[in-house]
Formats: sequence, structure tokens, C-alpha cells
Amino acid sequence: MMARLTEHGLRRSVGVSGLFATAYGNVGSSIYYALGLVAAHALGLTPLVFVFAGGLFALTAKTYAEGAAMFPEAGGSSSFARHAFNDVVSFFAGWALSLDYILTIAISAFFVPHYLSAFPGLHALNHNPDDIFGGLIVVVLLAALNIRGLGESAKLNFVLAILDLSTQILLVGIGCVLVLSPSLLINQVHLGSVPSWRELIFALSLAMLAYTGIETVANMAEESRDPGREVPKAVNLVVLAVLGVYAGISVVALSALPIVHHAAGYSPALKETFKHAGYATGLGGFFQNDPVLGIISRLGLHGTVLKLATYYVGILAATILFIATNAGMIGISRLSWSLAEHRQLPSLFSQLHSKFRTPWFTLVFFSCLAGTLILYGNTEVLGNLYSFGAMLSFTTAHAAVIALRKKDPDRERPYRMPWNVRIRGADIPMTAVIGGIGTGAAWVAVVVLHTEARYVGIPWMIIGMGGYFYYRHRQGRIERPERPADFEALEYRTALVPIFGDDVSASALSGAAKLIGAEGVVYAIFVLPVPSQLSLEAGLEEEEAQGRSVLESARIKARRAGIKIHTGLIRTRNPGASLVEEAERVGSDVIYWSTIHAPADEQRIGPTAAYLLSKRPCRVIIETQNRPARERERAQAPAPA
Repeated sequence: MMARLTEHGLRRSVGVSGLFATAYGNVGSSIYYALGLVAAHALGLTPLVFVFAGGLFALTAKTYAEGAAMFPEAGGSSSFARHAFNDVVSFFAGWALSLDYILTIAISAFFVPHYLSAFPGLHALNHNPDDIFGGLIVVVLLAALNIRGLGESAKLNFVLAILDLSTQILLVGIGCVLVLSPSLLINQVHLGSVPSWRELIFALSLAMLAYTGIETVANMAEESRDPGREVPKAVNLVVLAVLGVYAGISVVALSALPIVHHAAGYSPALKETFKHAGYATGLGGFFQNDPVLGIISRLGLHGTVLKLATYYVGILAATILFIATNAGMIGISRLSWSLAEHRQLPSLFSQLHSKFRTPWFTLVFFSCLAGTLILYGNTEVLGNLYSFGAMLSFTTAHAAVIALRKKDPDRERPYRMPWNVRIRGADIPMTAVIGGIGTGAAWVAVVVLHTEARYVGIPWMIIGMGGYFYYRHRQGRIERPERPADFEALEYRTALVPIFGDDVSASALSGAAKLIGAEGVVYAIFVLPVPSQLSLEAGLEEEEAQGRSVLESARIKARRAGIKIHTGLIRTRNPGASLVEEAERVGSDVIYWSTIHAPADEQRIGPTAAYLLSKRPCRVIIETQNRPARERERAQAPAPA
């Protein structure tokens, strides 16, 4: 192995526990709303529906583990598609994913007041319009806090995730002792009628709502210390925890709130759906908006114990959902930043607030969209729309990782999905194939069965793609199929800047920025040569710390100057080869090489510069100290035709 990327973009400081806590905090929070929505349609088969959807989730999680380990950068399925296909497919996935983030914000915020209604004097929060106002207040409050610079606390996420997981496990244990009835669970299922086949398929397409937040793993990979090892491990832990919790809680829930026929708790919203069979469960009726509180109320607890348990679950659920809403805002900010930096959204979406240095426009824009969805005041509408966007994103992610196995088989894959089959010279992962077929079929079911998907989801994608092509056309960046043979592009949009030693002045950034303009992106790469007698994994803590300090200085100076910047640190034995590989990976238009702070043997046309000029992955511009401008111009080497 020639090089190892140890830092790219955000500082790598998150371990397995942090990745698990953040991912579980997002995925696990959905139990507080998905349980009621799915049970309303799946009835007695709710546990099996969650297990089946959990299987698709597990396959999808494997795909994200391989993709995020290969490309530890924000964007998730959009990033995978950019590397596997092109910008058009990448934006398609990213726009579908943006709908998921908007809905994560909306549905998490909408359920916060429902769980707070457990407290005396707040019971009105469980009904319209108070729950709508409560959800809007949560969105506005978090948008304002994020504009001022509220971030995520890894320690708080970890504590809440463990507390939440422990509470859910305890709830399953108590429920198994007090109310579990296997015979009741079996006898309340009459397949084909209770539930009907149509409602069962409807529930299956909705059940993926239970696994919101898997994209968080891909986004957090950019901050992981060792994405190749830690991301797959965190994904496996999340899959095991979530599947166990959903299976256990849904079994207990249907024992505590069994299927009833023409009984109290029958939801008015289900009259049309179940008018022939006339069956329903309180999970999808009276307790649809706070199903976990419904379970607590039917466990046989009394007096002070029941009150304390209700208050505890109410405040815990509200807190977890509040954090999930915030995570959705952070997720949409990172996604929009990634799309804007790759010129797939206008630069306004990556514009920072002059004082707080946060993406204020993105937060305001998407918070307004989330608030508009909350005004529906209907949780099923939100759930149906989420499934639409999620299935598109997941299917694109599967297709991208499969395509990369064929397109770039030699790329280093720190984690490889299992169950590979050799097809036409490429190892095709069956997990991704089966997962892609499953999520694709689920998307078709969503479109066919869910009215909201047809009338909101499809127009959302059409408007987004139309806006994308219009924007790219205005910017003059749509690739044309035919060009003159002697055509030479003179406009640079991405520049890779190698940094050596103590280049705290980040002088090369200014030169590169002049080439790429305000819309361009600079990739600043600190090169840490590793002697041949040492392993690439060897110590060098001081040198790596110095590199991170230099990159941090470069980030600060670039942000102040309005330069869009990504940073990375590479340990390598061959700087030239590593820089060529990195330039190809990010699609750089130009390498801007300044030797002012380089080692002595690189002060002029040293071995690294010579290698870059010989390979020329793109145009190469070399600047040396005290060198005339005319001589610098002669060092420019055009990319091969």
C-alpha cells in the first residue's frame, strides 16, 4: 500500500461508540412514531413486518458501510453516485435524500409535543392544532440555535442513546413478564383479511420509516478516526440493536394493545381502510401519535409507579426526538454543503452567516419546508413521503456500490460486503443486489399505494431535476457530447493544493483560489512522507499533529477569504503517486504546487514535481521561490488530450 488517507474534511475524532450513539440516536428514535403508523395497517403482523423491513435495512446498512469506508465524506448515497456515475445521478440521489431530511425534521418535531402531553396541563398537545404549533416551535427554535452555532454533542448523544436503548430493553423485559401472550399474538392474525393483503403491502412499504437515520453513518464517516474499521463495526451494532428492539417492543405492544373488533380505540382515520373487516389496534388508533406511552398505560402498572413511568418515557422520548430533529438539520446542512461545493446547488446553499459562520440560508430554507409539512397535521402523510425519498436514495446507493465494483475493481475497500459472485470479471455483492431489488420494489409499492408519494414526492423530484438542469445550463457546466479536436478547457473549478511542513501561511491557497474563482473548490492535502523502514501505521504522532494544525489554519484562512475548502492528510511513501491518485479521486482540474515550504529536495523540480509532470492527471502548475513568472508559466503542463 502506497498511502493512507488519515484525515479528509472534518477533523477525525469520532470512534465506534460515537458513531453507534449518533446512528442509534437517529434510527432508534423512530420507534416513537413508526410503531403506531405501521401497526395501523399491519395489525397482528406488525412484528413480522418490522423484521422483514429490518432485513432490507441490514442489507442497506452493509452497502452504506462499504461506500462510507471507501468515501468518508458527507453526502451518503449522493456521494456514492457521484463516484460511480455522474453529477446528474448524484444530484438525483441527493435531492431524494434532502426530502428524507426534511421529513425527519418534520416528523420528529411533530411528535415532540405528543410525548410532552404526558405531563399534567399539557394534554392538549396530543391533538390538533396544539401539536402543530408545538412542532413548529421546535423547528423554529432549533433553526435559530443552529444558525447561532448549535452543534452535536458526542457525549450527550452517547448518554441519551444508551439511556434510550436501556429503557427500551427494560420495557421489553417488563412487558414479557406482565402482558406477553403468545397464543393471543397467533390468534389475532387472519392473513388475507386481518390484515388484508393490500394493507400488508402498504405496511411493508411504510415500515422503512422505522429505520430513518442510516445516512447518518455515511455523514459521520468523515469524522471517524478509522472509517474502514469503525464504520462497519458501528453499522453492525446499530443493526443488531435496532432489530432486537423493534421485534421485542412490537410483540409486547400487541400483547398490551391487542387487535379489537368494533371496539373503543378504533381510529376514525381507519374507518375507510378497515370498513369491511372492522378490526383495529389502539396502537394505530387512540395511541397512534404516542404508541410507547400507550404501551406503558396498558402494562398493568398503577398509581405512582404508572405516573413516574409515564413521565419518564414522555421526557425521554421528547428529548430523543428533539435531538433527532437537530440531527436532521445538521444532516441537511452537510448534504446541501456537499451538493453546493460540487456545483449541483447554487452557492447560496453553502453561504455562511457573516457573524456565526453557519449555513444560514440552508437552515432557513429547509426549515420552512419542514414547517409546511407539519401544517398537514397528519403523521401518515409524513410517513408515506419519507418512504418515497428513502427508497429512492437506498436503491441508488445499492446501484452505485455495485457499479463501482465493475468500474473501479482495484480501489482500496477497507470493508467489503459479503456474498460476492463473480460476474463478467467483477465481484458483485449479492447483499447489494438483493437490497436494491427490495428497496426498488418498496419504492414502486409506495408510489402505487400512497397518494402523497404521487402528488408530492414525484413533483418534488421533477422540480428538483428541472432546477438542476436549469442551474447547470445557466452556469455553462453541462457536458456537451461533441467538442472540437483541439478544444482546451481554460476554466478551473477544482484545485488540489499539496502542503508540506509548516505552511501555516497557506500561501498556495491564494494562488489556487485565483485560478478557480468564487465558485471553485480547493482540496488542500497535507503530505506526510513515511520512511521506507517504517510502517504506514507507525507513530509519527507529532508530525501528524503538526499536519492537522496546518490544515486547521488553512481551513480558517480559506473560510475567512470565502474559499470553499476540503482538507486531507495523507501518509505516503510516494508523494507524487499519492497526489495523482487523490487528484483523480476528487476530479481535480488543476494541481497547484508551491515548493516554498517543501523539503529541500523539492525546492525546484524535485522528484514529486517530476512525477506529477510525467503522469499529469490534470493540468499542473508549479510555483517555486524567487522564480520569474515566465519560468513558472513554462512549468505549466496541460493534461493529456
